[in-house]
Amino acid sequence: MTEKEKRDRGKWYDANNDREIGEEIMRAKDLCFRLNSTLPSAISEREEILSLLIPDRGNDVMILSPFYADYGYRISIGSGSFLNHNAYLMDGGGISIGEHCFFGPDLAIYTALHPLIAEERNKGLEKALPVVIEDDVWIGGRVTILPGVHIGKGAVIGAGSVVTKDIPPFTLAYGNPARCIRGIDERDRIITECP
Repeated sequence: MTEKEKRDRGKWYDANNDREIGEEIMRAKDLCFRLNSTLPSAISEREEILSLLIPDRGNDVMILSPFYADYGYRISIGSGSFLNHNAYLMDGGGISIGEHCFFGPDLAIYTALHPLIAEERNKGLEKALPVVIEDDVWIGGRVTILPGVHIGKGAVIGAGSVVTKDIPPFTLAYGNPARCIRGIDERDRIITECP
């Protein structure tokens, strides 16, 4: 089994010394550099770079620079989603973002785990667990999402939170570590009349 196959199956793999993985990471770094060096007004050029970096994107996805990813192709983003400045998606385990998701600046999504024993960690071993974010999620600024987390449809994560566990649908959560505060329901509606 190759290191890449181990990675994709959620097993411990050599993330630092495998040629194929190293080439994929370098490709993504180069594409991120190109994207981050391209004028915001150069929309068609940015789209072309994003198509190479993240081919699985829906319509009307907006990603502001700077943006960083380890692989890029291990990310899927649904239509109408928005990632603000300085997002880093460590996507070895795969990151799935639904439709109409909004992310504040300084987002960090991590899928990698490292051994606790220094001797094993120093060998470059890593395990990658997927992160799933369902449709209509709002993530505030400076939020960190850890490996294996699943955030349910319509959830809201407050700014500065560190999400260590799954968040149910239509739930407001915040803190470090993030905890569920309450459900989101009709009392949260701000538009009470049709215009």
